[in-house]
Amino acid sequence: MKRGIAFLLSCLLAVSMLLVGCGAKTEGTTKSTSEEVTADSTTNEVQKTKVRVGSLKGPTSIGLVSLMERSENGEATNEYEFQMEPAADGLMAGILKGDLDIALIPANAASIWYNKMEGAVQVLDINTLGVLYMVSSDDSLTTIESLKGKTIVLTGKGNTPDYTLQYLLKEHGLTTDDVKLEYKAEAAEVVSALSKGQADIGLLPQPFVTVACAQNDQLKVVMDMTEQWNQVQGEEKSQLVTGVTIVRKEFLEQNKEAVEAFMEEQKESTTYVNENVEEAAELVAKLGIIEKAPLAQKAIPKCNITYIDGQEMKEALSGYLNVLYELDKTMVGGQLPADDFYYLP
Repeated sequence: MKRGIAFLLSCLLAVSMLLVGCGAKTEGTTKSTSEEVTADSTTNEVQKTKVRVGSLKGPTSIGLVSLMERSENGEATNEYEFQMEPAADGLMAGILKGDLDIALIPANAASIWYNKMEGAVQVLDINTLGVLYMVSSDDSLTTIESLKGKTIVLTGKGNTPDYTLQYLLKEHGLTTDDVKLEYKAEAAEVVSALSKGQADIGLLPQPFVTVACAQNDQLKVVMDMTEQWNQVQGEEKSQLVTGVTIVRKEFLEQNKEAVEAFMEEQKESTTYVNENVEEAAELVAKLGIIEKAPLAQKAIPKCNITYIDGQEMKEALSGYLNVLYELDKTMVGGQLPADDFYYLP
């Protein structure tokens, strides 16, 4: 009897030990699985690519404001660092040093940089078309021919405004000797010169045209340079391309998916700005591109902000650069870019 009880107790003890062992094993397995899930979650977390983007304080930056806002809120695909500059020189330095990966710059500057950097940059898209206007208090200055003998104040010697004016003068039988050109470093200086009567007419891009007219009620738009350009193009129909987006080729080769993600987000941002002008104007003011949202709201529809990539971009940009090349080779860096200048995804 005692033997039977002892045997029964030993069996119960064995079963008890077995259950305890299983319980311990199950607990250990659960803990291990939990650790694995946590580890997997960390491993599978998407690592955003850092993309440094530079743009000019003007229309090119306006097209990016929605993306800038989304990036600040952590909603963008990539990890963006945005940098705005008043002139293209600052952006060029960043590209040359590798401090910037993508830059939104004047169209002819892209060709010049391509030649100087031996093909180390590519154009992703056109971000801005014609944004240039003649501003004056003189209502009689409504044609290119009427500029003869006049003093014209403008920004950026050797940049898009300068080259556009030279081309239009030439097409109307005039040269720079027939007018007096005064170059200023900033748009504010152009406005000041006009207000003081130091010039007959000023050549300005949007959104500075809207700002200038708001500051001086005597000033008004007397010529749309995009219309003037289109009139002399005839069958050629080369578009007046103001701004393009370039990328360092090395960065593109190493981060193709991130670059194409940027292109898609840039396109979405451009669409947002054009379709939601009031909201976009608030962002423009918030970022300091234009001081006041009401002015930005007036300027945005006139800024010709766009997004054109692929073959359409190549045709429009190559046509524009060819016009500049025929006028003066130095305007595009001495020679026209090769096909690899244009990124065709």
